Amino acid sequence: MTSERIRVLIVDDQALVRGGFRVLVDSADDMTVVGEAGDGGEAVELARQTHPDVILMDVQMPGMDGLEATRQIVTDPALTGAHVLILTTFDLDEYVVEALDLGASGFLLKNTDPPQLLHGIRVVAGGEALLSPGLTRRLIAQLARRPGPPQPSTRIFDQLTEREREIVILVAEGMSNIEIAEQLFIGEATVKTHVSHALTKLGARDRAQLVSLAFRHGLATPP
Repeated sequence: MTSERIRVLIVDDQALVRGGFRVLVDSADDMTVVGEAGDGGEAVELARQTHPDVILMDVQMPGMDGLEATRQIVTDPALTGAHVLILTTFDLDEYVVEALDLGASGFLLKNTDPPQLLHGIRVVAGGEALLSPGLTRRLIAQLARRPGPPQPSTRIFDQLTEREREIVILVAEGMSNIEIAEQLFIGEATVKTHVSHALTKLGARDRAQLVSLAFRHGLATPP
């Protein structure tokens, strides 16, 4: 994160929805809204201007939709610190799979309880994928099974230490850093360090992609 407060950009084509999210986010002491956008194109431009930590992204919008906006934001070198959290009324597998495939860090329905939404923003801002509720984890598993280009050797995990492999497996099971630390009797900072090393060694963009790699290459078993 670029500041003590989590910088949030809200993207939705309905002004009332944006207003509701703004009031909720600004009510949290550790967050601030840095802008609002009504479509994907505006979201990309505002992201480049405001450099948010988290972007609450609607999927279906006129003009550029949320999926294309997500792709442009995730692939922009100037926005490496921005994490996209998809918010939508559509509980449809194809939306979620595509969003995660494009680089979104998580997925929540718009009817999520306010405390859970704020928790989701904090999780994503901290660099973790929002792998719960179970829907998102199930869909990451589905993504891992989709046919695609030839994959690297199944021995790609040989470059990880035994502890890093162990932690990647627990990440794939949907555990948070705190939960992993408690299970392995190590500090949360140590868990974060191991996850960071695994991401670097495997060339993974984030925890969601780390989980997908673990499923694709048999290190972990998809649910």
